[in-house]
Amino acid sequence: MPWTANSHRLRLGRFSEPGRLYLVTLTCHQRYRHFTSLTAGRTFVGSLMSVHHQAKTLCYVVMPDHAHWLMQLEVDTDLSRVVQKVKSLTTRQMRSGGGLSGPLWQKGFHDRALRKEDDVIAVARYVIANPLRAGLVESVRVYSLWDACWLETE
Repeated sequence: MPWTANSHRLRLGRFSEPGRLYLVTLTCHQRYRHFTSLTAGRTFVGSLMSVHHQAKTLCYVVMPDHAHWLMQLEVDTDLSRVVQKVKSLTTRQMRSGGGLSGPLWQKGFHDRALRKEDDVIAVARYVIANPLRAGLVESVRVYSLWDACWLETE
């Protein structure tokens, strides 16, 4: 029997907790590299920014075939709905630009609720270092598709 992804079942039996920090991973359909251009990656980032009233973004990184998002869920917000909105907005924008015809995302997503004893800065560093570990760049300073709320603006 062929293997099929069961990522749509990841959220079964789980609930969203307002105020909780979550590390969310969204993966492109069949790991296709949809986010190889800056324009495509910024489309995803724009979707993250559009849900700022539902989830506070602490950091993110957009990789060619997936994205990581460290966020804090706001009050009266469901994690699955926020993630679905981000996925939907990104898909619509990429379709309207003519760069997408098939599915963009795998069903479901992976999330990790951070406990109080988790070191949030260490998790953020892990997220941001993703392009280094993948061998895409030798310094995150030259990778354009990441950000963190701890960066100072001049």
